[in-house]
Amino acid sequence: MATSPRLLLVVLLLFASAAAPTVAVRLVVGGSKRWAPNVNYTDWADGHEFHVGDWLEFDYEKDRYDVVQVNETAYATCDGSSPILSYSRGRNFVFRLNTTGRLYFICSRGYCWNGMKVSVLVQPAPPPPPPAMAPSSRASRARAAAGVWRWAAITVLVGAAVPLRV
Repeated sequence: MATSPRLLLVVLLLFASAAAPTVAVRLVVGGSKRWAPNVNYTDWADGHEFHVGDWLEFDYEKDRYDVVQVNETAYATCDGSSPILSYSRGRNFVFRLNTTGRLYFICSRGYCWNGMKVSVLVQPAPPPPPPAMAPSSRASRARAAAGVWRWAAITVLVGAAVPLRV
């Protein structure tokens, strides 16, 4: 079964017109200071935007710290006794941001009082980037249009010369 050049043209046009997907970001909590006491996580969070689909990576010392997701009240009082989620194995924990709203994380091993807590505001995923800008000068637009029409004419001529097999 031969593939029609017209079908290929349609498929190429569909791919070319498809919206570009948004790219999720993986953010290491605390940056180079990682998940540790005496880090200002409020400043760190204020320096980033968090979107649905992004990932938070908590890197920490094994067997010394943990990551506990809590509600706002538990965050304010550094209370990890009723966690939404708790992770203490290994040396890191990666958390996907799946919903919009404010999320709260603390270390429940006493280090929360030394600043080991972070609150992030998750926003909806950003829209895809706009398509590439068209050429700015009239001459370059005319050259681009002529090239497109030339390509389309060749495709149609080739398509007319090649019989369509079903």
